[in-house]
Amino acid sequence: MDRRDFLKASLFAGSLLIPLDGTEAEGPPRVRAYRALGRTGLKMSDISMGTGKAPPPSLILRAIDRGINYFDTAPDYGPAEERFGEAMKRIRREKIIIASKFCNRGGYPKHLPKEAKKTDYIRAVEGSLKRLRTDYIDICFVHAIGESSRRLEEERQRLLSEEMLSAFETLKGQGKVRFLAVSSHGPHNMEPLLLEAIRSDHFDLIMTAFNFMKFPKLPEVIREAHRRGIGVVAMKTLAGAKDMELKSDEEPFETAALKWVLKHREVSGLVITIKSIADLNLYLRASGRPFTSRDDRTLRKYATLYWREYCRTGCGACEDACPEGVASATILRYRMYFLDYGMEKAAMQAYQNLRQKAESCSTCSEPSCERVCPYGLPVKRLLAEADSLLRLNA
Repeated sequence: MDRRDFLKASLFAGSLLIPLDGTEAEGPPRVRAYRALGRTGLKMSDISMGTGKAPPPSLILRAIDRGINYFDTAPDYGPAEERFGEAMKRIRREKIIIASKFCNRGGYPKHLPKEAKKTDYIRAVEGSLKRLRTDYIDICFVHAIGESSRRLEEERQRLLSEEMLSAFETLKGQGKVRFLAVSSHGPHNMEPLLLEAIRSDHFDLIMTAFNFMKFPKLPEVIREAHRRGIGVVAMKTLAGAKDMELKSDEEPFETAALKWVLKHREVSGLVITIKSIADLNLYLRASGRPFTSRDDRTLRKYATLYWREYCRTGCGACEDACPEGVASATILRYRMYFLDYGMEKAAMQAYQNLRQKAESCSTCSEPSCERVCPYGLPVKRLLAEADSLLRLNA
């Protein structure tokens, strides 16, 4: 799909977005719409809060005051669960939805591997409950499927682990976890793994990378999930979250990008990292709002500027082509976290955990990654920059 065509394709018509009332709210922006979260019986705020960059408890409470009721966290998001636990002292538990992950503590990523035992899964959840200061987690994710291995079968083993499924049933029976979910931002086999999860009938919810600059194969995944009553939550919605100068009469890029995601009626809501009151105010401008021609112009402008700078999360073509086995797509995602998300420490820690880094990319004489990139990115240069940025001894 070329640059001129990418916005012509709308996955689905219509929306389930319903404003809370018919009037313009006074004061700062707040949530104006909630959507059904598949068959769970829950309704989530269309704009919801991610805690990849651990927010202070005061910001969590401010988000709740503005109507956000869905919070995405994980044991390997730094001190995010502990900070949420601090906020829990002032939260009515039944008013919010907490989603966490089957992960260990430590720098990202710490997903439980395919070899993990039932006791490992139970221990991970009980650790989260303690840090979150709550008796139950609403949703627990098998997180980032398609990231740990390029091999489909290896990730299938993690996705459908009998140990994990048994642990979930035990935890559900104990009232400690309500619903099972899976997430993916690739870079490998994102769509087939999500489809397998959906068709397995084990999962109540999927969370997938989804934005206006990619994902030609996701319509089938999202339609199938919706048809089966499985909730769909979008992440990585800002297509790299790069800065863009705008004229006074142009719609802010962030709100335009979020409205594009929410115009798809099969999407239950989106999760976005909120680091400040300014972020909260900006992102909530998209809640309950239709996608307009003004938004369309803003997104076209962004695409023109960054078409060959943004590595599409979930693509993975460059990794499959590299003879050295460099984790190219994953490294470029960490570069995005460092440069565009303001998550420098987490990005550097995650880079250190990779077995195959990008030290050799700057001297590579045959960058096959660039020949296969469907978007024409200067992959070699971007990887060399990433290695310089992310190395602890840089």
